[in-house]
Amino acid sequence: MGGGMEANKNRFIEDWSTARENLEHNFRWTRRNLALVGIFGLAIPILVYKGIVREFHMQDEDAGRPYRKFL
Repeated sequence: MGGGMEANKNRFIEDWSTARENLEHNFRWTRRNLALVGIFGLAIPILVYKGIVREFHMQDEDAGRPYRKFL
């Protein structure tokens, strides 16, 4: 009924999908990877946390309450 309708494979897409499937086997730690982990895994979350805590402290100060303790 639906015979003779084979799809042509795109070599570039097949190469990309093979690389994605084997990423954990081919991964290497480099200076660039360490820098990205440091920035997005440590620095940005810490800065976001500090900003949130500062905002809460400003609200507490405006309302005349003592600062709340976090962590």
